[in-house]
Amino acid sequence: MTEHVVELDRVAKRFGAVTALDAVTLGFARGTFTAVMGPSGSGKSTLLQVAAGLDRPTEGTVRLAGTDLGPLSETRLTVLRRDRIGFVFQAFNLLSSLTAEQNVALPLRLAGRRPARREVRAVLAAVGLADRARHRPAELSGGQQQRVAIARAVITRPDVLFADEPTGALDSHTGREVLGLLRSMVDGQGQTVVMVTHDPVAAAHADRVVFLADGRVAGEMAAPTPQAVAERMTGLETTGAGR
Repeated sequence: MTEHVVELDRVAKRFGAVTALDAVTLGFARGTFTAVMGPSGSGKSTLLQVAAGLDRPTEGTVRLAGTDLGPLSETRLTVLRRDRIGFVFQAFNLLSSLTAEQNVALPLRLAGRRPARREVRAVLAAVGLADRARHRPAELSGGQQQRVAIARAVITRPDVLFADEPTGALDSHTGREVLGLLRSMVDGQGQTVVMVTHDPVAAAHADRVVFLADGRVAGEMAAPTPQAVAERMTGLETTGAGR
């Protein structure tokens, strides 16, 4: 039986009269790379936020490695997110006054741990920045800053890495490098990655693509190619899916 790191069971999320997610049931298997796509307003970001415990569902159950997030207090949920979930966003969210290695070490310090320099340097080396440890964000390119953000996200060895448009602020060449890095972490380290994207080329780096429309799962695609993903997206958009 496939081990699902993240499971959503009939999850709904409503904001007043607006239903952002409607009875979504999904599983994300350990050591896999999943892209989530859909027209604007289809519920992609809401799905990520609910799956990552950043927001609570209106109905349904979200589990992380078997732990039901519903009964957890805000304090316990915060600790779980800090220790077991990694986040990468379009904005790099690095602290400008800190060096690359200090930014990467920050989650460990927030958890009350004293990070070992060799541990931090090893993670930076894994993302190709062994020679940039003492550089501050202003001294790094956009792609290098995103690599620091990825290193920071995985320093705690999270069960799952959630990425929301991680290449949205990068040029196409740099974006491919970052996607290649995420792919190598899945293949080489067994990392589980769930990525929201609007880009068919980015989605083609994943093992599968989950399509959303109007807050519901509108299909999946295994072994995606950019052309096949683009055609499916065109079909969703021309049928009026999404708000």
